[in-house]
Amino acid sequence: MLPRNGEALRHVGFSDLPELLSPGDLVVINRSRVFPARLLGERPAGGEAEVLLLRHLEDPRDWEALLRPARRLRIGDRIRIAEDLEAQVLSGALGAEGRRRIRIETQGDPWEAIERHGHVPLPPYVSRPDRPEDRERYQTVYARERGSVAAPTAGLHFTPEVFRRLQARGIDTAEIVLHVGPGTFRPVKAERVEDHRVDPEPFDLPAATAAAIARARARGGRIIAVGTTTVRTLESRADTDGAVRPGRGETDCVIVPGFRFGVIDGLVTNFHLPRSSLLLLVAAFAGRERTLAAYAEAVRERYRFYSYGDAMLIV
Repeated sequence: MLPRNGEALRHVGFSDLPELLSPGDLVVINRSRVFPARLLGERPAGGEAEVLLLRHLEDPRDWEALLRPARRLRIGDRIRIAEDLEAQVLSGALGAEGRRRIRIETQGDPWEAIERHGHVPLPPYVSRPDRPEDRERYQTVYARERGSVAAPTAGLHFTPEVFRRLQARGIDTAEIVLHVGPGTFRPVKAERVEDHRVDPEPFDLPAATAAAIARARARGGRIIAVGTTTVRTLESRADTDGAVRPGRGETDCVIVPGFRFGVIDGLVTNFHLPRSSLLLLVAAFAGRERTLAAYAEAVRERYRFYSYGDAMLIV
């Protein structure tokens, strides 16, 4: 636990979370679900090909996707995934990241074919193929709305028992959706961190969640965001007075030191990669020096980092 008021950090277990928060606080979670977005197949001329589905488009068969090997796949090519599934290339590169428009060709429901033949897109630093158990292990217990290619991993620590104890202590829970794209793993290469950009990601901030935040504020409770995805959604919908506007859309919000937070009072987050936008957000919230000190302490204490690693509470 890392207090923002300058007090010493504390080593606690995640099961202690309900006692570390106060009655009247509100915990906001991201209920997005990871889907098996990696499709492995064969190019028309032979050789392996990979499709990473990123964003569902207006036609239920069409997606924005990243392709490998990108230079050997041309408009009109069909990548054979299985007997009942192909991906047809519909466009050249869209933007600097090389996204392409592709069409899922199958006799039945495209989603069913993707679920049947797709692979879990594990983080690039997990150096093994995905396994069947990853379909549930790489999910939060509250994941419901499919659309992410990376899990909102701060939520992996929660269990039904933790939620039961939060409720018993008078701590409410609210939900948002932000479908996580691959930009979450993209390193910061800009000379000025303010110039770093992430691809727009779709979100849904329900009216019920905006109302729950207003009620928590009115009773003096704190808003505790679970994960950087939740922070980015809430802060991108904040008015100048800190009120949160419900709605759906896309956000490319990047939070760096100097950002003025208008909504959240606390953050549950994992330990992130160096030179990542996620670490920049943590430093913006906790302060650069306190963040670096906390990370140094975590290294000394042999904490586990990244997606399947440990977490910290910043309040």
